[in-house]
Amino acid sequence: MSLYAMLKPKGPSGFGYGSTADDVVRELDLSGRSILITGCNSGIGAEAMRAFAARGATVFGAARTLAKAQEACAAVRGTAVALECELSEPSSVRACVASLTARDVSLSAIVCNAGIMALPKLTVKHGYELQFLTNHIGHFLLVTGLLPKLAPEGRVVVVSSDAHRAAKGGIQFDNLDGQKGYSGWNAYGQSKLANILFAKQLAKRFEGTARVANALHPGVIATNLDRHMNPLVGVAYAVAKPIALKTIPQGAATEVWAAVHPDAARISGEYLSDCNVAQPRRLANDPGLAERLWSKSEEIVASL
Repeated sequence: MSLYAMLKPKGPSGFGYGSTADDVVRELDLSGRSILITGCNSGIGAEAMRAFAARGATVFGAARTLAKAQEACAAVRGTAVALECELSEPSSVRACVASLTARDVSLSAIVCNAGIMALPKLTVKHGYELQFLTNHIGHFLLVTGLLPKLAPEGRVVVVSSDAHRAAKGGIQFDNLDGQKGYSGWNAYGQSKLANILFAKQLAKRFEGTARVANALHPGVIATNLDRHMNPLVGVAYAVAKPIALKTIPQGAATEVWAAVHPDAARISGEYLSDCNVAQPRRLANDPGLAERLWSKSEEIVASL
């Protein structure tokens, strides 16, 4: 545990910066619940899946390839079902939706955990910058396709990042392919801002029901998500790790709390951090921007 984790007090939820996924689920019985999580094969996704399954949930673990998902699910003690879901490939996402739709399952939570970060060079796929396509559009297609399978009290949890604050100009609707200028960090921040706006707009559409949707910042964690970053960042991480960085179990805590803890069932349309409600940048709370992004996302999905 880092020095910062030891010193920072817990929040109103009773959990905080130093809490782990196991801390969150320790008193819970998740038997009878079915949970879908993307990016199950590494990092906080693998840890969240382990924590869910350990308390009795049936976990549908999705990864970019079936082989990766199978390997990850085989390592879990409990019930874990492997699914292929390459978020940057609409046909793969739709196949994942079809597979779950064909099953007799009611999803108590959909955890949008997978993502790519800070690609050093512009990569365009299906006409869109790859981070926006993967981190936002892929999850938008997955979640909206699975809403008929979401339980009446189901939860949608979207892993965002405090890096959403780095998105200059917010959502660049006239530059979603990156051709008018590209920065890896700015594009990543844009995709993470889109994650928050998506969760907030989904929560608005859930009003009047028991369903909830929230976005979250997992914390700064040294995982393979940073594999595209400058090597000098790795040195900084090594220096910072004993002082401030979260461990993977700590990084997984907030998404696990949002997906299964009873207290989180009463929270919707929020941005979470350290298992408590936090405040994103002002632009992330703009309902007009959230509605515009939703409409644009529907347009994109229909074209893919």
